[in-house]
Amino acid sequence: MRFMKRNLKILVVVLLMAATSCSFTTKKFDDPNKDKLLIDLITYVLNEGHYDARDINDEFSEGVYDKYLEGLDGSKRFFYESDIKEFDDYRSKIDDQIKEKQIDFFDLTYNRLIKRSEEARGIFKEVLEKPFDFSETEHINTDFSEANYVSSKQELKERWRKQLKFSTLITYYDKVEEEEQKKEQDSEYEMKSKEELEKEARKVTLSSLEEYYDFTDDLQRKDYFSIYLNSIVEAFDPHTFYFAPQDKDRFDIAMSGKLEGIGARLQKKSDNITITEVISGGPAWRSEELSAGDQILKVQQDGEDDPVSIVGMRLEDAVDLIKGPKDSKVTLTVRKKLMGNIEEITLIRDIVEIEETYAKTAMVKEEGKNFGIINLPKFYFNMEDYEERNAASDIKKDIIRLKEQDMDGLVLDLRNNGGGSLKTVVDIAGLFIEEGPIVQVKSNGQRKDVLSDEDPSVLWDGPLVILVNELSASASEILAAAMQDYKRAIIIGSKQTYGKGTVQNVIDLNRWLRSNEFGDVGALKLTTQKFYRVNGGSTQLEGVKSDVVVPDRYSFIDIGEKDQDNPLPWDKIDPATYDVWEGYVNFEKTIAESKERMNSNEQLQLIEKHAKWIKDQSEDNSHSLNFDEYALTAERNQEMAKSFDSIKNYKTNLTFISLPYEEELFQNDTILKEKRDRWHTNLSKDVYVEEAIHVLADMKKNNIRQDKLAKIRD
Repeated sequence: MRFMKRNLKILVVVLLMAATSCSFTTKKFDDPNKDKLLIDLITYVLNEGHYDARDINDEFSEGVYDKYLEGLDGSKRFFYESDIKEFDDYRSKIDDQIKEKQIDFFDLTYNRLIKRSEEARGIFKEVLEKPFDFSETEHINTDFSEANYVSSKQELKERWRKQLKFSTLITYYDKVEEEEQKKEQDSEYEMKSKEELEKEARKVTLSSLEEYYDFTDDLQRKDYFSIYLNSIVEAFDPHTFYFAPQDKDRFDIAMSGKLEGIGARLQKKSDNITITEVISGGPAWRSEELSAGDQILKVQQDGEDDPVSIVGMRLEDAVDLIKGPKDSKVTLTVRKKLMGNIEEITLIRDIVEIEETYAKTAMVKEEGKNFGIINLPKFYFNMEDYEERNAASDIKKDIIRLKEQDMDGLVLDLRNNGGGSLKTVVDIAGLFIEEGPIVQVKSNGQRKDVLSDEDPSVLWDGPLVILVNELSASASEILAAAMQDYKRAIIIGSKQTYGKGTVQNVIDLNRWLRSNEFGDVGALKLTTQKFYRVNGGSTQLEGVKSDVVVPDRYSFIDIGEKDQDNPLPWDKIDPATYDVWEGYVNFEKTIAESKERMNSNEQLQLIEKHAKWIKDQSEDNSHSLNFDEYALTAERNQEMAKSFDSIKNYKTNLTFISLPYEEELFQNDTILKEKRDRWHTNLSKDVYVEEAIHVLADMKKNNIRQDKLAKIRD
């Protein structure tokens, strides 16, 4: 998470800009080898700037070793046992490699992987040339962590055979089902033979493997070196991460929701770069000349005579050619999907906003009252200019619009929100309370800082419900925790949220190089601080415990911070001074009534049962490769799945509508209208949103409190 705050020093800036005895200004990073330079630079930053820097010793080395090999060959279908024995010489020596700026271990594993991968290419093609016999009785265990590495090419071929057979069996079963359904619908239909279906299924498996190799063929040495670097940095904690230059660009886009280009999502399949989606509002969308499925063959920059063919080019390199600064011109040679004709299309690049990044708002009427819902996918902000657009300013606008429609209560949906800017959290929280602390932040060995809302005005003083789940993390947890501690909102959701209580800063590694002949060397997302609730407790590992706990599909899956490698521990500090919100007269009673409703809710009972079944399914790693046995299991699972059909068929009596300003946008943007209609349909089937509306309807304002707030506003 990018940590931004007003009038407070940032640890990393202090650390890196010369305030310590080990300042970066006293150390040279000028190794002629880029990989060795990165090792030296990154480990130095980690040791000097990480919140809880680890000793780089033999124990550290062993952890890096295991994680790195899992990243290279987690399915154990490339390396041999003899390879691993050779690699094992470095198991406790990676720390020495780091300290000595050596990359022998990486070079050894990288070169061996490339060799083994090429050998495997021949194996899977050979295996898939022959039909599989699905009448045989055999099984496969898909928990590859329990498997040993193979000792011979024969064993490796057998491992590939089983994996390929299992993949083919899944497709074959589906094809048999399709043929039987066609026969049921049309008695005259001539069914394909099982031999034909088996051959088709093998072809699907072959195609998927060839696509996999198309992807890996595009990977370069530097891509694998990034895997190695991240095995090192993630040994410090799960959220410290090395960004190669292009990864940093993607991170910036994800956090801001903006990019400069033509506004199209691309995919590489075989050697072709294909448009998968035209982004609403972008240059490609406005031109009405490009569509999903069109193939881009060549790219010509303005002022250049010759176009560049991108057929067979790495996707990342093709994207770099197509995107560019606002107001620049690019000409694309395109093969149209529908007619197959080739056209030249010239576009003026522009700033493209990725709508899915941003908050979206709707209104629902219930029993004569108007309730608003705001869905916030992440706490976004522009990393170069916070004031340009951010989550807090957007939510402020939406609340004002909702109030203009006489809103009686607000649902803030933070489900699946993984976090973002800490400053936006403080600004959003300030919309709901008078001035006061929102979150406490502590650097290692430093006094705590308290980030506060300093504006006594309250934009929304009415009923507030916050929805969370197990994937609500970081900034989401700060906001939910603050509103819970103030008793400003009722939190409805999972038993606990994700449990990420750490702060990250993104450090541009290029700034510390005195001379750089290698170009952009990327950035490091570094854990520099921990944050704490205003009550003093950390959200690290424990997350935020909902006031009203409801089961969901993630309830029994290990996806939280506590389930990650190397998480920082939970702790607590002294509480901040704050005044509990006194705006409700029946806060605890409303929570109790909601719990009672949820405990007897048949839809939630079914969701919990389904979640337990999914958990059991995920833990069953043994699968039959015999068609009859597989079919019996599949049919049994299908019957069980049917018993859960009513989950997706659930329908509330709520109807959601867009605000007037969006209705005006729909006149020229049918794509946006389709997205909002789909969202509204999903909301109308959402039992959690339904309960949030019930809770808002039950919450009663404290009129004495409201008179006080009115005087403050006056």
